[in-house]
Amino acid sequence: MSPTVHQPRPPASPARTGGLSRTGAAGTPGPRPLRQRTGFRLTFLVPGAIAMIFGLDAALGLLGLPQILGPALSLDRLPDVHGPLMVLGFVGTVISLERAVALGRPWAFAAPAASGLGGLALISAAPLAVGRGLLVLAAVLLLLVYRQLFARQPATAVTIQVLGAAMALGAAVLWAGAVPVPFLTPWLAGFLVLTIFGERLELARMEMLSPAASRAALAIALALVGAAVVALLAPTVGFTLVGLALLAAAGWLAAKDVARRTVNARRLPRFIAVCLLVGYAWLAVGGAIWTLGGAVTEGRGYDAVLHAVMLGFVISMIMAHAPVIFPAVLRRPLPYHPVMYGPAALMHASLVLRLAVGDARDVEWAVQAGGVGNIVALLAFVAVSAWAVLAAPRTPARSAPSTTGATS
Repeated sequence: MSPTVHQPRPPASPARTGGLSRTGAAGTPGPRPLRQRTGFRLTFLVPGAIAMIFGLDAALGLLGLPQILGPALSLDRLPDVHGPLMVLGFVGTVISLERAVALGRPWAFAAPAASGLGGLALISAAPLAVGRGLLVLAAVLLLLVYRQLFARQPATAVTIQVLGAAMALGAAVLWAGAVPVPFLTPWLAGFLVLTIFGERLELARMEMLSPAASRAALAIALALVGAAVVALLAPTVGFTLVGLALLAAAGWLAAKDVARRTVNARRLPRFIAVCLLVGYAWLAVGGAIWTLGGAVTEGRGYDAVLHAVMLGFVISMIMAHAPVIFPAVLRRPLPYHPVMYGPAALMHASLVLRLAVGDARDVEWAVQAGGVGNIVALLAFVAVSAWAVLAAPRTPARSAPSTTGATS
């Protein structure tokens, strides 16, 4: 089948669809429930966006460059909370909001509310324990949402996402227990990797994925969880096992994902596929560093593995699926435009400079230049997306089925 031929989208699975709009007695659309309104959903996304902005400001401090927001607001601890703020406060809010929309139950929005408030607490003058406690609560609520989604569809793809949410809870609890952030990186990375892995598996399943491939995916996910536990008890061995699990996940995704075919398509399908395949390569880079280096928790190696996974892989996934996430969550179209390739190319080029020149050769200016390029790329993509939304015709957006799994 030619990848340029558009086939009818298969029916959305019960685990990935939200509530339907109410209709009147004559079958005409009635007032939408509050949870389906754009303004209501946007209120949960705003704290996540604030967490991202302050997290990027903290990144400047970690790069040894002057911060902008932190000193102006007397927020000295931003660099210390950078990792949890970006993973649990920013991306965690986005994931929780999309899952709440998918479930379609009013109580499910407590999960993105808690993660958003947790991020705001971390960047405020409130005691650090407040932010940590809210992030633990957010992870518990996310697991409850997944419990309902799994009840609707007890599939392997959903199971892997549940394991990812469990790793988010593990990371939040361990951080609340004062475990240093560098030793939490397998848990923070595992949360995001397994969430994306499960979503991509669900889409691959629609492409007649074999039962053996599904079992292999679940085995990889379980291995990643187990390796993260070992990393707490025996870091040298555990981090190596985490690296091997990430390499296995990257290999599975590169071999089984539909992106290997849709990369030959045009427009949005190709853009998504390019971002996905490049992201899988970065995931393999992060896995290789941990496999060869073991417990890399400081220095250039730590910078390299952390940003290969969190920027090269995770942000690439976000860029790939923003045109799908936005209409699904906020009911506003985010049309594809070729200019989206610009921020994506800048992200990966600056990441190559940061890792291959800066981290690998201990060149400070390259690390800083690459880091600034990463920040500019992410902000540029947000700006491009905002421009595309504002320029799009004001027509009702059809609700999309997933955060990371859907594609054209």
